[in-house]
Amino acid sequence: MPSDCSTTSGRTARNITLAPTGPPPARLVLLFAVACGSAVANVYFAQPLLVTLGERFSLGSGLLGAIVTVTQAGYAAGLFLLVPLGDLADRRRLITLQLGLLAAALLAVALAPGTAVLLAALAMVGALAVVAQTMVAAAAHLAAPAFRGRVVGAVTSGVITGILLARTVAGVLADLAGWRAVYLFSAAVTAALAVLLRRALPAGPPPAARLPYRRLLASTVSLFARNRLLRVRGALAFLVFAAFSTLWSSVVQPLSGPPWSLSHTAIGAFGLAGAAGALAAGIAGRWNDRGLAQRTTGTALVLLALSWLPLAFTRQSLWALAAGTVLLDFAVQAVHVTNQTLIHAVRPDAGSRIIGGYMIFYSAGSALGATGSSLAYATAGWTGVSALGAAFSCAALLLWATTRTP
Repeated sequence: MPSDCSTTSGRTARNITLAPTGPPPARLVLLFAVACGSAVANVYFAQPLLVTLGERFSLGSGLLGAIVTVTQAGYAAGLFLLVPLGDLADRRRLITLQLGLLAAALLAVALAPGTAVLLAALAMVGALAVVAQTMVAAAAHLAAPAFRGRVVGAVTSGVITGILLARTVAGVLADLAGWRAVYLFSAAVTAALAVLLRRALPAGPPPAARLPYRRLLASTVSLFARNRLLRVRGALAFLVFAAFSTLWSSVVQPLSGPPWSLSHTAIGAFGLAGAAGALAAGIAGRWNDRGLAQRTTGTALVLLALSWLPLAFTRQSLWALAAGTVLLDFAVQAVHVTNQTLIHAVRPDAGSRIIGGYMIFYSAGSALGATGSSLAYATAGWTGVSALGAAFSCAALLLWATTRTP
């Protein structure tokens, strides 16, 4: 008899895990958000440290870009190769293992004796930082459909906040204790988060996917090839994050020169202003749960296009820059949360593969915005950057208007 009761209890627990009836505990959602922000921040820590790293490792100006390139290349590879594992392996073990390996990679960066070790370690940091997307998929999986939007919104706010604050945090720590302290500190935080998540995450059900790894990766491509919603939302992510990167990859140039000539600390403060847009994640999540995904997307894309009107006056007014930054980040967050909520619902059992594939569009758009804004600023100054950002934003609005369904 005790054996039968035990078996029944185990089945019940398993059913609850497979079919959640509410949101995950608030403490777990907060922990996910913090861990996601911390993981993604590691991809961006090097940007304000490039000059210092170039001097320390005797890199010429033409090689400084390699520091950012190898990190982003690692991140793109991780999106395709590692994130889909969330559909094949127990997410609790996968998340804690990746965080532990990420902490080790960060330690390797902090202790790097030469250029080769530094670049190899940064590539591993980029690849393992995609654990943030595994956590987004895990959070969505742990929430009932009626609560999924707000949960994804809360966790995604951590991701974007980590991106926006990474440069400020790196600059402050480097000023206080040197560039190595940035990575030592992050390694310690990442290891602590691995321990906390190991204790907080529930034991997962058997993997949803039972495919060989090679077929798992191929299925990521086929999912997007066969589903129109995934392609449309991926294309929206490409354009929206191209606009996002257009601003944040080039705004340091007009701010650091006349008439403003701001310090690095003052420039970093605009990252704090942009972080206010993180509020959009929670709002968009609640609207999605009410069935307002299309309205949320359209409203956000209109705001994204309008944000470039005040941003165009950055050289004349810092208040205009602050207002445009908040509008732009608010809009980007709202679209991003809506996208992730909708695409996860297409195939919840393939959530990790879908989010990993979606984030490849995000990564490609970010790269295009960064490259395009540099060329635009070189040829036409801030006016060219503003025109490029507005073009990406209007293209996203046009795409939504021509592909939306009732």
